[in-house]
Amino acid sequence: MEEAGRSKNFGEDYRYEIHEPRDRFNIAYVVHFILGLGNLLPWNALITAIDYFGYLYPTKHIDKVFSIAYMGASLPVLLLLISCRSNWFSNNKRLLSFRFRMNIGLFMFLLTLMTPPILDWSRISSPSSSYYVIVGAVAVCGLADGLVGGSLIGFAGELPARYMQAVFAGTASSGVLVSILRIITKASLPQTPKGLQTSSYLYFLVSTFIMLGCIICCNLLNKLPVIQYHLAHKREISASLSTEPIKFWVVAKKLKFSALGVIFIYTVTLSVFPGFITENFQSKSLKDWYPIVLITVYNVSDLFGKSLPSIFIPKNIGKVSWACLFGRVLFYPMFTACLHGPRWLRSETPVIILTSLLGLSNGFFTSVLMILAPKSVSLVEAEMAGIVMALFLGFGLVLGSVVGWIWII
Repeated sequence: MEEAGRSKNFGEDYRYEIHEPRDRFNIAYVVHFILGLGNLLPWNALITAIDYFGYLYPTKHIDKVFSIAYMGASLPVLLLLISCRSNWFSNNKRLLSFRFRMNIGLFMFLLTLMTPPILDWSRISSPSSSYYVIVGAVAVCGLADGLVGGSLIGFAGELPARYMQAVFAGTASSGVLVSILRIITKASLPQTPKGLQTSSYLYFLVSTFIMLGCIICCNLLNKLPVIQYHLAHKREISASLSTEPIKFWVVAKKLKFSALGVIFIYTVTLSVFPGFITENFQSKSLKDWYPIVLITVYNVSDLFGKSLPSIFIPKNIGKVSWACLFGRVLFYPMFTACLHGPRWLRSETPVIILTSLLGLSNGFFTSVLMILAPKSVSLVEAEMAGIVMALFLGFGLVLGSVVGWIWII
């Protein structure tokens, strides 16, 4: 009866309606949004500063190397979260609490954002050495993403669907915020090497302060009455049903279509964005602004796509998964046509339109699958379902990062 209740309504579960405290001023929703923003802000900060890193390391494929380092580092942490789910932070004995995991990950993000300006200020290493330090910082950022992303998605999976939607709207908004911040800092200073350096300092400094705000929000979350209510409700359900560990493969089997869909979404996205787009398309009029414009267009479209489920959300996971498989594969021939096709296709407008469609479809399909998956299993399996989906999303990111090198080969 319980699972049927969750399956019939992917919005608010009927069990929460009678005694659930009000989310006054939507504070819990906003906090989840901010934490989602913080989850991807460091990564977006690193890839949006492509003009700065391109100036420092002109012979390196920055975006592609960053993608491999970041995505490859996040996967082991997600696997660790799954393998330790029944022992380290089970329902009865949480040795690694959600709050602890989040704080560790967010402080790792903070360290990552501080690395580029500190490395530049200190001037204690050569450009070749500093390059490897920066790549190492990106890998640390990936480790933190696995910890924060897996924990946050798993936590939101136990709550009503609106909080998962808030998390993914926040992840998309981080890209928009970072793009706007980069445009402002770059435009406000002279287009010289010194101006580029100063704008990058300001850019990373502001991003660091935003991350400090995320740390504060993280430590406020569990104190909110509406969150305490849902966690208490889950403990009651868990105690009444079973004390056996939740098995990864049992949950993964139930989510096979959702997992396949999210893998394919990010395989396509990461094989095209940001590396292929920022390295292969040039503009005589926009010059080094062109990559920033394309990244901004993608991020704005991604935010719009991730906001759509708050208005409309399909309820058939199978159909959404098939749409991901057959619809998004079309981006490969279309981007190839923009690179090697007729002259009118190689102009800025078709590339910008195609990039916006890539972001829109990425945002919408991701949010839909990540919302539906935890609501298609029992409440006690919801956290594991969220972590499982985060893991397969990570597989898609890594696979897409590897496939992205094919464009160079």
